[in-house]
Parts: sequence; structure tokens; C-alpha cells
Amino acid sequence: MRWDSPAVCQRSLHRREHCILRLAICAVAIAAQFAVGGLAVAGPMPPSRERRVRFSYVTEIGPIDSNARSVKVWVPLPRDDAFQQVSAVSVSSPMPGKIVDQNHDGNRVFFAEGTAPLPRVIAVKIEFEVTRKEESVDLRKLAAAPPQPLDGRFAEYLRPDALVPTTGRIATISANLDDSGDTPIQAARIFYEYVTSVMRYDKSGSGWGRGDAIYACDIRRGNCTDFHSLFIALARAAGIPARFTIGFPLGTPRSGEIPGYHCWAEFYANGQWVPLDASEAWKHPDRHDYYFGNLDADRVAFTMGRDLVLNPPQDGEPLNFLVYPYVEVDGRSLSKDRVKNRFAYFDLTD
Repeated sequence: MRWDSPAVCQRSLHRREHCILRLAICAVAIAAQFAVGGLAVAGPMPPSRERRVRFSYVTEIGPIDSNARSVKVWVPLPRDDAFQQVSAVSVSSPMPGKIVDQNHDGNRVFFAEGTAPLPRVIAVKIEFEVTRKEESVDLRKLAAAPPQPLDGRFAEYLRPDALVPTTGRIATISANLDDSGDTPIQAARIFYEYVTSVMRYDKSGSGWGRGDAIYACDIRRGNCTDFHSLFIALARAAGIPARFTIGFPLGTPRSGEIPGYHCWAEFYANGQWVPLDASEAWKHPDRHDYYFGNLDADRVAFTMGRDLVLNPPQDGEPLNFLVYPYVEVDGRSLSKDRVKNRFAYFDLTD
């Protein structure tokens, strides 16, 4: 059996096949772990170490039904953390609103609401400056560090999400790939090699983009949400905390429009969160090793997590993830085709 066969996802591996699969992945993983230590990256373009940009997030919501009595709008905002500093935030909105902390991993939104009579179209413009630094982990040093106990703070990073199960086929694959003697770093590297080898970055057809780990397992193609949902599911099934972050990519020109979002993942090992970007690794084979333990600065992080209950709470179901505005009219989710977005950036770095 080829180790990228759909049968790997559809049923358990025999022991001999399991050993061949692990040997193939481990050979790559072990060699890469030593190569990444110096952060040397082969290829024509080195990763960006720091970006400072002016970012514009514009959304036009509507048309709003003339008989509507109320509307609520949640627009995600960029996060502040050790690798990203946000400043000079300005918000323009026809309805009164405020910036609201989501009490979850540093997430925050601009929340606005209004009652009849409502504008036909609600245009919200958010601008800010952001400095983004490269994330980098010394995997060799981390592998030698003593493991730290996991307490209740990690519960949400171990439990399943609606589209990221940790039982059934996912648990079987995870167990077949992960031997009991593997450290979290070793197991995560094997899952990373598996995902980048089995998956194909392909946004044709339907079903992709929801971050459905079972879809990714069965169809073996999709975008960044599908790649990282499969990785996170495998890691959590093995008892390794893992989490999801979504934002936007920054292009290499000094300015431009951004066609859509980008996401990545982290796992927790030996007292530290370790970043990875499996879909970028697939698209850029020259950085395959780099993107396990490192993230370039060509991105802006917005929201962390899945199955989100907002603050103030929405009337609808928890959100799969939040990177585009979420709107409710009279307590019902507004169709996505009535929310038009435009994202752009201008590089401020000399």
C-alpha cells in the first residue's frame, strides 16, 4: 500500500505497513530536525524576519432588509502578542460600536449594533499599523528540555472541535503514526510529514475551506484550514495540545490587495508553543523544513480558536472560525453574499 493512499484514512494499517510508513516519515523528520537547528533555508528567497505595514480592512454589509428591526456586527481585529504589535487603530462605522475583548486567547472584535431605521448598507472601515516578527523555535534545544506537566489550561487544546474530531478514524491514524516512545516533538514532526505528503493544496470543487479534518482525510486536498485541521486532530488525538490561528498573508510587493485569509497551527511541547505552517510548506518545498518550528513575518494574525462564542454572544451557533465579519439581522445570521470585504496593505518598512 502506498502511504498516501486514501485507505490510510479509511481503515487501520497492518503492523508491517505501519512500520514502513513510520520509517519513511521518520527518515525525513530526523534529518530535518538537525537541519532546522541553524534556521538555514535553501531556496532563492529567505524568510521575512520582520514586516511593518499599514493594513486596511473594509467591509460593506447589505443590502439590509427595509423591514429589519435590528442588526449586530462583529468584525475581528488583529491580536497583540509576543510576535505582533498593533498600533494606530482607527474605526469608521455608521453605527455606534466599541472594541470588545473576547476573553479567549487575546481575541478581540469591533462590535456595533443598531435599531430601525437602519442604513441600507453598513460600511465599516478599520485601519491599523502592525509590526510582525518571525516566530522561531530551536527544536534541538527544545527536544532536550525536560517535559512540563499539562494542567487544566490546556483542556481546550486537547478536546475536539465540531469539525476536528479526535476519535474514530482520526484516532486510528494518529495511533498508527505515533509510537509510545515518541516525544511530542517527534510525534508532531511525523504528523506534519504525513499531512504535507498526503494532502494537496487544491481549492477546486466544493467542501474545502471549512477546516473539516474528516474531509481532509478522505479527499486529501483543500486549503490551509483543511491542512491544519487534520494536523491538529492528529496531535490532539495523541494527547498533544494544538491550536489554530487565522489571519491574512502579506505579499512580497510593498503594497497590494489581499485576496483572502491564511491560517496556521501550533502545538505544545516541553513548555513551549511550537508554530508550523503545513500548507505553506506544501506550496514552497524549499521551506518544508523551515515551516516546522518557524513562521515567517509575512502574515497578520487575527483570531485564535474554533467553535467561537462571541462577546457579546451571538444568537446563532458557535462560529467555525472568525476572520471575516459576522452579522445578525433580527437575530439571524446574514447571508455571506451580503457581506463584501476588501483587504489591503502598504509596507512601512524601509
